[in-house]
Amino acid sequence: MISCQNQTNKPEKPTFLIGNWMRLNDKESSQTYETWNTNFTGIGYTKQGQKTNFKEILSIIYIKDTLYLKVEDVNKTPTLFKFTQQTDTSFVCENPKNEFPKKIKYFLENNQLKAIVYTDDFRINFVFEKIK
Repeated sequence: MISCQNQTNKPEKPTFLIGNWMRLNDKESSQTYETWNTNFTGIGYTKQGQKTNFKEILSIIYIKDTLYLKVEDVNKTPTLFKFTQQTDTSFVCENPKNEFPKKIKYFLENNQLKAIVYTDDFRINFVFEKIK
């Protein structure tokens, strides 16, 4: 029997991101946080004392059945990173036209959320722990 279903399987959004996260490997006197909501919108920000010195608005969106990480408030216009690899506990997204980063990888490891933002010759590693 041959089935002629014309279904496209949308990739699942990464539920492992959901929650409030605090960076463990921050610079001294800084504290970085990421919060991801169940609707896959979030915010990342860094505080130095009481002052917020970095903020980005994050969301994971579909464009024509493809997942993208959308980053706003860093550049004049939103930056899109296309998902190029994905498992239940990780993903890699890329934008080769962006100056930095060109790739972003998120993954769960030992109950920690880890992220790497990188180009071919420079990377920044983030290690987050879930906060209540």
